[in-house]
Amino acid sequence: MFDFHIHSDFSADCNTPMEKTIEYAIKEGLHEICFTEHIDEDYPDPTIDFSLDLASYHQKIQAVQREYGDRIKIRKGLEIGVQPHLVKNCSQTVHSAPFDFVICSMHTTDKHSLHTSDFFEKQPVEEAYRKYYEELLYCVSHFKGFQVIGHIDLVKRYTKNKPVQDHFYDILMNIFEEIIFAGKGIEINTSGFRYGLPSAMPSEDILKLYRECGGEIITIGSDSHRAQTVGYGVSDGLELLRQLGFRYVTTFQDKQPTFHRI
Repeated sequence: MFDFHIHSDFSADCNTPMEKTIEYAIKEGLHEICFTEHIDEDYPDPTIDFSLDLASYHQKIQAVQREYGDRIKIRKGLEIGVQPHLVKNCSQTVHSAPFDFVICSMHTTDKHSLHTSDFFEKQPVEEAYRKYYEELLYCVSHFKGFQVIGHIDLVKRYTKNKPVQDHFYDILMNIFEEIIFAGKGIEINTSGFRYGLPSAMPSEDILKLYRECGGEIITIGSDSHRAQTVGYGVSDGLELLRQLGFRYVTTFQDKQPTFHRI
């Protein structure tokens, strides 16, 4: 039982102390967790600042590892928000401090936040999807300092999974070609269920496509921002991977993968 996508009050959109989350994870029987705090530079919403005090974060991780290390493995991660004009900055950030694990996530497209509706209102939904996937492809082609892509089909969350004619498998295959060749992977983000989607992120068809492309590195994370949702959906995610023919789920330490048979 692993949860490799968790936030604490070091992330601007979370107010849950690490200790509370860790204690709940232990209670739920998790063996290993990774805090993946947000850094999202040039985020297009002036009301929130997704910067991160890296020095304080490092000290806190070390403190909770000492306190809880005999009961649960705790890793230090980062969820870095990518945009095409920021790939050099992202590279500098991930090499500026030690991390066990880095998630590459896209929360904006065309310099618009996906969390607001204006990006989807100004254009047909299929055009919005295409821009999202094309920018993600550019970012993973030019930024290599990560281990997995987070919630690769996040765009569905903000369109309520509205049906589209094009599933953009052509771009997704190009993304998978880039990351698989580079020894990187994707995550199953189980928060899709919490936000009313019919599946985790990515959906089953994209997971199948990833496997058909030769993808093997895959992590699983709840994207929890509250202690009570740590580990949410992890068991279901592991069962889905097993059904789809994946043999392993992956964890990371010092950015090196460990493959755990499912």
